[in-house]
Amino acid sequence: MAVASLVLGIVSIVFSFIPAADLFGGIMGIVGIVLGALARKNPDKKGMATAGLVCSIIGTVLCLILYIACVGCAAGTASMFGSI
Repeated sequence: MAVASLVLGIVSIVFSFIPAADLFGGIMGIVGIVLGALARKNPDKKGMATAGLVCSIIGTVLCLILYIACVGCAAGTASMFGSI
């Protein structure tokens, strides 16, 4: 589970910079957070689980911030062209 959490965290960070994949990146980040939290119970893989947990949290936050920014830009553009 620790390796899966790390992979999902890294993929979530990469997907946060692709505008159409923000939603998928956020979902992967949330799944990575859950798997990282569960994997931290195993003392053998605690370091990798912590790294996966941190990467997943960063990826989820980035996806959320960039998704909100994209929605804001789209709304601003729509309101600009709607007033013409």
